[in-house]
Amino acid sequence: QAQLAESGGGLVQPGDSLRLACAGSGFTLKYNTIGWFRQAPGKEREVVACISSSDSTTYYADSVKGRFTISRDNGKNMVYLQMNSLKPEDTAVYYCAVRAAKFYSSTSGSYDDWGQGTQVTVSS
Repeated sequence: QAQLAESGGGLVQPGDSLRLACAGSGFTLKYNTIGWFRQAPGKEREVVACISSSDSTTYYADSVKGRFTISRDNGKNMVYLQMNSLKPEDTAVYYCAVRAAKFYSSTSGSYDDWGQGTQVTVSS
C-alpha cells in the first residue's frame, strides 16, 4: 500500500517562503500523479497543485499561481511544493496525495492515498 509523509510546515510571517516535501513509499512515484491539497479550519479541502506522471504537466489553483511551484524528484521518490510570498490566507493543513493515473485531477476524490498532513501557519 502506498504511504505518503509530508514535512516542512511551520509558522512563518507574510511574505516568507516554505518548501513542503512529500516522501512516498510502497510505490514508484514516477508512475503516479501527485497532488497537493489544503484544508483550512471550517473550510473544505481544496486543490493547491498537481503534477502528472506522464509528462510532469502541472496544475495550480488560481489562488497560488505564480507563488507556488510543484516539482518531483523521481530518483528520491519525493514531491515538493515551494511556496513563496505566503499570505495569511494560505494558512491550512497541507496534504499530499497519490493517484494511480498518468494525468492529474484537481478533484480530491480522484486520489487514492493521502498523507497525514503538515500545518502551515502564516501570521505576523
